[in-house]
Amino acid sequence: MQQVKIFKGAEGDIGSLENEINAWIRENGAKIVSITGNIAPQSQSLKTGAGGMDRITYPPSDVLVILLYETG
Repeated sequence: MQQVKIFKGAEGDIGSLENEINAWIRENGAKIVSITGNIAPQSQSLKTGAGGMDRITYPPSDVLVILLYETG
């Protein structure tokens, strides 16, 4: 039977997300059918710094990974 597993992480922490996904696959002996991912664009925010200068900043984007796998 096919099942879905969803993982969510932050753009700046991709290595941890990869480790989490790989550990889950090993621990569950999952047979992966497909992997799909998406990174969500973030809205910019305007911050006023020293001297009244405006600065545009971007928070880290969310990363979503969807595994489709088979169970025994």
